[in-house]
Amino acid sequence: MQASVHEAKTNLSKLLEAVARGERVVITRHGRPAAELVPVRASAVRIGSLKGEVAPPPEAFLAPLSEDELRDWGAL
Repeated sequence: MQASVHEAKTNLSKLLEAVARGERVVITRHGRPAAELVPVRASAVRIGSLKGEVAPPPEAFLAPLSEDELRDWGAL
């Protein structure tokens, strides 16, 4: 099933019912796919429920800037 953004706003309840029945719903913007409505998995974790329990991966941390880089940015 496909719906434009306007149709999705107007018929959100019906689209959610279709998703619950197992239908794939693609939301289009100017005729191009922009999003897809999918059912929530039963094992989905509530957002924020793991706050403080999960650390970001090491690559999430940036290396400190050198003095030359700081100077280039005008920070020194």
